Amino acid sequence: MDWLPRSMINASRVRTLGIDEHLFRKGDTVFGIFEVIKGRLSMVRHTSEGQKVVIHSSLEGSLFAEAALFATEYHCDGVAVEETEVRVFDKDAVFAAFRDNPELAENFMAVLARQVQVLRAKLEQRSIRSARQRLIHHFILSAEEDGRTVPLKGTLKDLAVELGLTHEALYRTLAKLEKEGLVERSATVVLLQPKLFI
Repeated sequence: MDWLPRSMINASRVRTLGIDEHLFRKGDTVFGIFEVIKGRLSMVRHTSEGQKVVIHSSLEGSLFAEAALFATEYHCDGVAVEETEVRVFDKDAVFAAFRDNPELAENFMAVLARQVQVLRAKLEQRSIRSARQRLIHHFILSAEEDGRTVPLKGTLKDLAVELGLTHEALYRTLAKLEKEGLVERSATVVLLQPKLFI
């Protein structure tokens, strides 16, 4: 988020949300986009049978609902999964800033382009049937510049939801990879071992 100008941050406002509190609901008029300062927000829809479907989650330092900038209504519910602080950027102010500063608009487009790449990788992951191969695929794509360090953002249950696995399947698979010496895990990172790449 370091590409945002100080003037835009100063013009924003901060909201605090409790667990399960809505930031917006499906059908609400779009009033802005958001940055998660602390906590976690999820985009949620419900099936005709009332089943909850989490479409996307954003953690600290991430934008949230940025695609809504180009819509008139929010297409899902924005819900706090835990105690959350969120910065609200007014829709009209964002567009005005883009008009005044083309470089800012380009930076925003770059953010959206990276998100498309991430979404394509996630679709690729979902097509992998094996929990083991899906998890390895995720680790390799998510590794930092050293190619080995994978930050763990959120809980393992969050990761299971992101990968479309039950948390039991994720725990079993991760434990097996650790036992085989392919990964080492701490509370905050997974370190990929050279054997994983053979």
